[in-house]
Amino acid sequence: MRKLALAATLLMTNMFAASVYDFDLNSIDGQKLPLSSYKGKVLLIVNVASKCGYTPQYTGLEALYNKYKGQNFVILGVPANNFGGQEPGTNEEIKTFCSRNYNVTFPLASKVSVTGGDQTPLFKHLSTAAGEPKWNFTKYLVGKDGKVIAKFDSGVKPESKELNDAIMAAMK
Repeated sequence: MRKLALAATLLMTNMFAASVYDFDLNSIDGQKLPLSSYKGKVLLIVNVASKCGYTPQYTGLEALYNKYKGQNFVILGVPANNFGGQEPGTNEEIKTFCSRNYNVTFPLASKVSVTGGDQTPLFKHLSTAAGEPKWNFTKYLVGKDGKVIAKFDSGVKPESKELNDAIMAAMK
């Protein structure tokens, strides 16, 4: 009975969510991370993994973050192990990997599920708005109002003109 009530609550929350600001995650350190703390900023939400062919995109993401962070732009990395088991580590291991190998300074969330029956409510919302992630390093661009603007698949590099143009347009 309790599981049914929880499922109904999650379904209702997702159905009435007006923006990503209606969701919370946990930070990589386990602290509550309300996405409402990003109100008024352009947000790039990326499902990340440490053992993926796209993992070197961390370099481009960090450069993108440094390029625009002074202009109300944030990247939120969200580790997930849904695709090929390519994020098997603990939150602590993921944080160490990102820091040691890619000098990541943008915020990281705790590992979640981004697809399937245990998909976190935020990614249900993102998937409904723009389509489910097909692989690691799918990027969701969110406007200052918390609404999803676009989804960029894994092959779209952080330094691509397409993504940078969309970010710049969203920041206007």
